[in-house]
Amino acid sequence: QVQLVESGGGLVQAGGSLRLSCAASGRTFNMNYMGWFRQAPGKEREFVAAISRIGGSTYYEVSVKGRFTISRDNAKNMVYLQMNSLKPEDTAVYYCATAATYSATTRGYDYWGQGTQVTVSS
Repeated sequence: QVQLVESGGGLVQAGGSLRLSCAASGRTFNMNYMGWFRQAPGKEREFVAAISRIGGSTYYEVSVKGRFTISRDNAKNMVYLQMNSLKPEDTAVYYCATAATYSATTRGYDYWGQGTQVTVSS
């Protein structure tokens, strides 16, 4: 079992920044990829970004590329999502998740956190 706990969400004005954190614990040895997803009201959960354990390869959804940065600290079992130039359409609950292999779909991820709310006002 892996436990994931997100933090860092909140209310921010358009153009502002937030940094989300995700703390992992438990059987973390198979956490080869860490991902961030988001879900807005009435919409499906969508991929935001992912990062590999080895080499730190990163992957981004097109609409956040250049504005969001995913990073991880393997020693601390932490993953972060730095979000800059936030837009109202970024408003959603943000979830971190872990996978053994790379995936940009929810089905590829085994464990999920409880989510943290990000609200961007216009």
